[in-house]
Amino acid sequence: MQADQVRNIILVGFMASGKSSVARAISRRCHWPRIDADEEIVARARKPIAEIFKDSGEDAFRELERSVVADICSESCRIVAVGGGSFIDDVNRRTMLDRGVVFYLSARPETIHYRVTRGNPNAPVRPLLGAGNPLQRIVDLLEERMPMYSQAHHTVETDGLTPDQVAQVVLKICGPGIRQYI
Repeated sequence: MQADQVRNIILVGFMASGKSSVARAISRRCHWPRIDADEEIVARARKPIAEIFKDSGEDAFRELERSVVADICSESCRIVAVGGGSFIDDVNRRTMLDRGVVFYLSARPETIHYRVTRGNPNAPVRPLLGAGNPLQRIVDLLEERMPMYSQAHHTVETDGLTPDQVAQVVLKICGPGIRQYI
């Protein structure tokens, strides 16, 4: 997709794949506003995502998430980072694919595990990773989600790259014409 077709740059992927950090780096480079869907969900609900799940359940969370994704993708010239499971939802996925160029930020399970724990095997486990072996849970979830993630317009491997390096790759894929939007 060339820059004249880019309405938004949308970053999807598993937790700790770098979506938020890369969105900030891209925004600094091209001066488009950065929108984080999870931050918007928290602002609208006026409570953390964990509390939304606890108080209202996953269905209510997903409904709010669909509304947020539709709203933030309805504008143009934005850098959008969405939660790890957002692209798994059929409605969200179609909205994102129709309203921007979607980049799946990929990382090996071991890299994700390291980023989540920061190398500390005793670090608190994120709720999605549940009890048991968090690395195996990451492997299982990535395998389950890969058919959806593979529908992104582009995949960028983030292993061993800084957010600025990933941002450079994304902007290079978008093409030099992206500057016309700056």
